[in-house]
Amino acid sequence: MGAGLLSGGYAWLWEPRHLSIESLELEFARLPSAFDGLKVVQFSDVHLGFHSYESDFKNLMESIMNQSPDVICLTGDIVDNSAEPLAQAVPYLASLKAPMGKFAILGNHDHWGDPDEVIRMLKASGFVVLQNSNVILRRQESMIAIVGLEDLLRGIPDPNKALMGVPEGTFSLLLVHEPDYADTTALYPFDIQLSGHSHGGQVRLPFLGAVTTPIGSKRYIQGLYSLEPNGMQLYVNRGVGVTQLPIRFLCRPELTVFTFKKSGI
Repeated sequence: MGAGLLSGGYAWLWEPRHLSIESLELEFARLPSAFDGLKVVQFSDVHLGFHSYESDFKNLMESIMNQSPDVICLTGDIVDNSAEPLAQAVPYLASLKAPMGKFAILGNHDHWGDPDEVIRMLKASGFVVLQNSNVILRRQESMIAIVGLEDLLRGIPDPNKALMGVPEGTFSLLLVHEPDYADTTALYPFDIQLSGHSHGGQVRLPFLGAVTTPIGSKRYIQGLYSLEPNGMQLYVNRGVGVTQLPIRFLCRPELTVFTFKKSGI
């Protein structure tokens, strides 16, 4: 009984509020030399409105800025089932600074309330919301593309539309909420896909892994994957918040810091 109480307290009170910062250095052949060392910070699945706390969100914002990001990416589910809690978070989100931009996509939970209001507040916070669209980033005479797709469960992702205007051969960073859609996007000229949605399972057991994951993250659950046929990289962030149950177990909330390197340098 004591062990059960300790485990329950840990999963409810401690682990969900202790952010893990994961740092990865990834090499890409198509990354222009001018972008060598680009630092991209990803956060996901905050689920504001479901057992979320202002102090934790403030800590998340401070942790992001402590990484000195060039680019900040939010990969969906900023809210849980209503846009209303996002209003209080706008000043914090607006405080995030990244010299090459802040980019966001919607997740399935963002559609449960008022997606237009979620989009409005994200834009008011300085984020570019990508909906089957892209932004070209330029440094010196080189360029890369940041591409974002509509949510798989509540929208219609369209990689062809999202790539319109991106010159052939351009290094492309893709944002997609549901990681399993990578089996489709790997057929397109994307170099890396960043996703969330899975929460890493939210509850993981020793030797067994995730107890359950939602539709859209049955195949890819957490961490780094390499996909055929073009070797596209996929990274699945465990998310920051919780949903359904207010617990995490052996699956701490995650902030991911990527350093992109030009291979061969």
